[in-house]
Amino acid sequence: MSSNDQQQQPGLIGGHAQYVKGAAEGVIGNLTGAQAWTASAEQDKTAGIDAMKQASAQRDPATSGYGKVEEMAGKVAGCEGMESEGAQSKK
Repeated sequence: MSSNDQQQQPGLIGGHAQYVKGAAEGVIGNLTGAQAWTASAEQDKTAGIDAMKQASAQRDPATSGYGKVEEMAGKVAGCEGMESEGAQSKK
């Protein structure tokens, strides 16, 4: 793994984590009707998406993807980008 790959992966993983955090906050906001939770959810989801886009902009899934594991994690998380990159890195 090159140093560029090592720099990209934490951003990609961190972006997914932030998006998942936002999705969880959204569920809490919807269940409780708390506007603060809903607003925080949208901010975290947007920031997570932006981080994932930035991290994957320079990433070549054929050489730095995680294959079937990434594809399955994308399916479970509902992340089409992760699912697609995992499928591409299997080839």
